[in-house]
Amino acid sequence: MAKIKVAEYTSLPERIGQVVKIDGEEIVLFKLSNGDVRAVENRSPHPKGGTLADGLVSGEYVFCPVYDLKISLSDGKVQAPDEGQVKTFTIVRDGEQVYIDL
Repeated sequence: MAKIKVAEYTSLPERIGQVVKIDGEEIVLFKLSNGDVRAVENRSPHPKGGTLADGLVSGEYVFCPVYDLKISLSDGKVQAPDEGQVKTFTIVRDGEQVYIDL
């Protein structure tokens, strides 16, 4: 696995998506209110698409800003009654440095 630096922890805004591009793929980072950082692909699982970076974050979930799908930031699964999933990425924090394991 490749460990890629994506942000400084203190520069991440709380509960607001921060988009990074790695090898042409858009990934959105979310710093939760408990201080944890999560990363998911910046793509709505809805068939018509869209992005998640502007989604509303509540606890461990992000709400798709267009289709209002509730998506777990831990496993990427859309919550019932809706269906779908987004890819998640492992975050490693080393002091103030935030890395993604690919």
